[in-house]
Amino acid sequence: MPKFLVKVKWGKETYPGVEVNTDEEPIVFKAQIFALTGVQPERQKVVCKGVTLRDDVWGNFKLSNNALVLVMGSKEEDVPTAPVEQTRFVEDMNESELATALDLPEGLINLGNTCYMNATVQCLKTVPELKNALLNYDKTSGGGTAGELTSALSDTMSALESGGAGACAGAAAKLLRALHATTPRFAERAPGGGLAQQDASECWTEIVRALQQRLPAAPSPSGSRASVIEQYFGGTLDVELVCAETEEPPARSSESFLQLSCFISQDVKYLQSGLRSKMSEQITKLSETLGRDAVYNKTSKISRLPAYLTVQFVRFFYKEKESINAKILKDVKFPLELDVYELCSPELQERLMPMRNKFKELEDAAIASSLSSKRNSRGDIHKDKKRILPYWFENDIGSNNSGYYRLQAVLTHRGRSSSSGHYVAWVARANGWLRCDDDAVTPVTEDEVLKLSGGGDWHCAYLLLYGPKILELPEEEEEPMVMDDVTGDTAGDPPTALA
Repeated sequence: MPKFLVKVKWGKETYPGVEVNTDEEPIVFKAQIFALTGVQPERQKVVCKGVTLRDDVWGNFKLSNNALVLVMGSKEEDVPTAPVEQTRFVEDMNESELATALDLPEGLINLGNTCYMNATVQCLKTVPELKNALLNYDKTSGGGTAGELTSALSDTMSALESGGAGACAGAAAKLLRALHATTPRFAERAPGGGLAQQDASECWTEIVRALQQRLPAAPSPSGSRASVIEQYFGGTLDVELVCAETEEPPARSSESFLQLSCFISQDVKYLQSGLRSKMSEQITKLSETLGRDAVYNKTSKISRLPAYLTVQFVRFFYKEKESINAKILKDVKFPLELDVYELCSPELQERLMPMRNKFKELEDAAIASSLSSKRNSRGDIHKDKKRILPYWFENDIGSNNSGYYRLQAVLTHRGRSSSSGHYVAWVARANGWLRCDDDAVTPVTEDEVLKLSGGGDWHCAYLLLYGPKILELPEEEEEPMVMDDVTGDTAGDPPTALA
């Protein structure tokens, strides 16, 4: 693998010992320069021995150890401005100004068709338990390529939390290298020589698989979950197979899952119906009774709900003639609040009822309060004080004890195939929604998020991430819950996905 240590000179500053890997896109090197100098890649002119570096291919740009690389370009804030500061309205601000004015989080720079990776990271970042586990990850623990990917993701989370644009660019470059080492097919090249676009769902799966190996579970009375991923993302299905062609005893088994699939057919117009259809389907398998393949009715019921429910819209199918994963553009509505009670086994439904009843009582009380114009002074004094109830079963930390979820992230795709187009993350936070389009982060409304259901060439929801709906009761005599041991948050902080 051709690697060189070069000297980067920008203005009066010289940065020796910068490692360059020419097996990677030149834009990755420009991201490293951005991390050092603060000069955005699009503002950089990078020259070595009279040859200017392009974004997509190295071409005649030849490097050697200790070569001098000249960088020309100014940071955005160095551009001369009018001496008198004028009032700026939000409508007139660019994305960078909006981020400063509205205290928006950092995004991740696109290193050449890496929007699939950036969108995946922004969605996973909305899970506080996962984010805290990554921030506390022991980077010296080894673990091969899975450990390197987990370490790189830990650095990326740290950069997104407290670092500037330069730190985020450097972390993104390191994460891309680790992702290529873990999954070499993500390093494939497009016909033009640049990095090929990849499937965000496959990236999500590969990252989660690595984290499943490297992040141990938080302490739980059951102790049955080995990793944070299994604890907070893992569910269980009770499966029954009944042969439709002969009378033989039903076969029952248990299956684990890290996400549910919503298959899109002509009849599926809503997420709930797509999930239901997958829970009851026909398959073909060998019948020992008949001694041949036979049709079986497969029925699945959820017996363990995870705190965070990932749903994939199965929007891509392989077209042999064009040799591409073509996209189904059909409009499939999804809700901001999801109730999966009907998908659960009778035993789990019974266990969910106590918390569901508490939600119902609170809703009834709110309706009664809104119908009454009377307000007593004690109620006014305590109306902002809330008592947070756990969203998990007492003996199963990381589960969901109500069946109620709130949408907290949407990963979308715009284009006609999974190997082209563009991916974007839309994430919820306490005071609204954000669109994370690589390094451009902008506020959006709930209505804009709900329009991501498909039906045209605009962004279509591909992956949904639902978090637990939190029950907040008016505080009376009890002290607020202490959540530190589970989520890593300070005492009294709500265990909410919208941290």
